[in-house]
Amino acid sequence: MEDALILKHAGPVPRYTSYPTAPHFSETVGSADYESWLGTVGPDEAISLYAHIPYCDRLCWFCACHTKQTLRYDPVATYLKGLHREVAEIGGRVSREARVTALHFGGGSPTLVRPDDMVALKRAFTENFTFASDCEISVEMDPNDLDEARYDALAAIGMTRASFGIQDFDPVVQRAINRIQTYEQTRGAIEAARARGVHSVNCDVLYGLPYQSLQSLERTMEAVLTLAPDRVALFGYAHVPWMKTHQKMIPDESLPGIVERFAQMTRASEMLLAAGYEAIGIDHFAKPEDSLARASREGKLRRNFQGYTDDAAETLIGLGASAIGQFRQGYVQNMPATGEYLRHVESTGLAAVRGYHFTPDDRLRAKVIADIMCRFAFSFDEVEQAFPGLAAVVIEEARLYRARDADGLTTIENGTFRLTERGRPFARSVAAAFDAYLGNGRGRHSVAV
Repeated sequence: MEDALILKHAGPVPRYTSYPTAPHFSETVGSADYESWLGTVGPDEAISLYAHIPYCDRLCWFCACHTKQTLRYDPVATYLKGLHREVAEIGGRVSREARVTALHFGGGSPTLVRPDDMVALKRAFTENFTFASDCEISVEMDPNDLDEARYDALAAIGMTRASFGIQDFDPVVQRAINRIQTYEQTRGAIEAARARGVHSVNCDVLYGLPYQSLQSLERTMEAVLTLAPDRVALFGYAHVPWMKTHQKMIPDESLPGIVERFAQMTRASEMLLAAGYEAIGIDHFAKPEDSLARASREGKLRRNFQGYTDDAAETLIGLGASAIGQFRQGYVQNMPATGEYLRHVESTGLAAVRGYHFTPDDRLRAKVIADIMCRFAFSFDEVEQAFPGLAAVVIEEARLYRARDADGLTTIENGTFRLTERGRPFARSVAAAFDAYLGNGRGRHSVAV
């Protein structure tokens, strides 16, 4: 692909794991709204739970998550007491007939939690929520944290999916991002998880990292493929040192340029496709028999704060510091600072401090943007049926975008606005054309490729 085209459409835009995006959340939504929204969760509704563990025993320089380093376990133990309190409070406000179909432990590093504490935390969830018999339980795993007792504890909580952050196996890159993790460690952790019944393994790989080259990324991808993960998330490193100050440890001059990033992404994608994986959206890949691939083929792919998902639950309840929940009415986010989070939970059992209340136009644009990100297309008839009287504005915007699209990124055929093969790598940039708030908020974003 031409360098000029890549540079033209690589400007910073959101990743669109939500719409409106988090920079537009405000304190006008808080605990009172959260209490009201929890009370509207229906008795037959499927719900998804996310539990955030905001601690690591080392801080990776590339990370943009809400987390902090600790070499002592006391802060983790104190935090878990507050998380138990929040689980009990929210469980008491949601219908016990609602069914939990997914529980995701994220971080930070959930696997630094001691085995007994992990089992106790899962017990708190099962005591306060009703779990579906086929509930998916996924855990973000750091091989450096893991031992036999932790593997056994994860088996005891019923873990069905394990996600491993590989990033890159090259030692030079690993030192630059402060993430030392050998291939042998990773292979051993994946084998141990599978031996305990995990049916789905995901590996995260990053391109655009410091000192990363096309050749070093190829070697990493070759190693990843020998692990035979069921899913691979191929993310572009988001360099946002104005938001995450520890990223200043990564010299700007060590980062590959935009054209080189694009070449890395393209080559890694080619290797995954050649190995039999199916492309899912802009940055995920899955084996054809994986549920994510089936959801993509069946038009049921969705996108939330963890990226692409086959989780069909409309309600996502986030628990823990900084966790975000999604309801029909809008988004709600907990206090990010752990100390303040604990004080909120101790006082009221809830820690929501900001969020966003959807307008009808937000819902319309959220669907259009999600369809572009998940299906690379949206149907005029579908949005007209779902949003009568409102859809005309985005349909006109789509026609205007196509009329101005001199690069052949999009087409309109049979009442469907669709990205061409040429346009798919720039889906984030195309989706941004339908973002009514972009440019009007405080958010700064990473490059689009």
